[in-house]
Amino acid sequence: MAMSPVSLSADPLDQSWYEASARARLDALVDPGTFEEFLGPEQRVMSPHLPAFDLPRAFDDGIVVGRGRFDGSLVLLAAQEGRFMGGAFGEIHGAKLVGLLRAALQVKPAAVLILFDTGGVRLQEANAGETAIAEIMRAIADLRRAGVPVIGLIGGRAGCYGGGGLIAGTCSRLVVSEGGRISVSGPEVIETNRGAEEFDSRDRALVWRTMGGKHRRLIGGADAFADDTIRAFRDVAREQIGKAPAFDLATLEAEQARLEARLDRFGDARDATEIWGRLGVNDPAAVPGLDTDRFDALLARLPEAPHDAR
Repeated sequence: MAMSPVSLSADPLDQSWYEASARARLDALVDPGTFEEFLGPEQRVMSPHLPAFDLPRAFDDGIVVGRGRFDGSLVLLAAQEGRFMGGAFGEIHGAKLVGLLRAALQVKPAAVLILFDTGGVRLQEANAGETAIAEIMRAIADLRRAGVPVIGLIGGRAGCYGGGGLIAGTCSRLVVSEGGRISVSGPEVIETNRGAEEFDSRDRALVWRTMGGKHRRLIGGADAFADDTIRAFRDVAREQIGKAPAFDLATLEAEQARLEARLDRFGDARDATEIWGRLGVNDPAAVPGLDTDRFDALLARLPEAPHDAR
């Protein structure tokens, strides 16, 4: 995996998205000084379940939700904190995101931005977490049907796994960086259930070329690729808000047809590099080492451009 160096600039927009905290991402993503948090740490809305397992709690339960201005327009935002329990969904964590999405249906912002950084659902709160996943997906569908774009941004340490991967699939558009990974089943889960012969979770190169941002962009599982700075994510998010498709039967049928065609074409492939070769990449082995500019150039010259509309 080729990560961009961490910037030493004092400009918050030049921070590494991968290294930044949830609040740092939000504060720099919106117009300066406009982010207003809902249910902040001072209100101490915490998980009621973790003490039973002798586990520490966080005052915000690992997710920050609020509103701000993006190029002057109102947006609602949620950012998961991957450094607390891997950004996993529990009862309070999920309820905060559900509440934000339902509020968006009332206020009709220019967009909702979800900054994913999650390993999935907390085992300690599995039932509540799974319920929250379903409620979040329904709320996103309601928002999209009402014409509000929901943009997912993925580039944090925890990636976007489990229920987070399902939620990401319901978003209007997805932006991913090299550091981002998207999958319903994480590497350790696959290895535990199928063995290391099927998937070696310690093989970082395998993990990134199978689940990483470049692969997801190449096969159309993400709509745009961003460099690892908050500035880059902001610039690409701006473009994607304007590209959000209608949420209607024609869109869903087109997406279903695309997924069926992808399975037919690549279902027998044993490695991502084989898929990239079939897509027209001349040197598949070189893809993981490409910087953002060279990767964008590769996308532009592919004989079959990756899908660019959901």
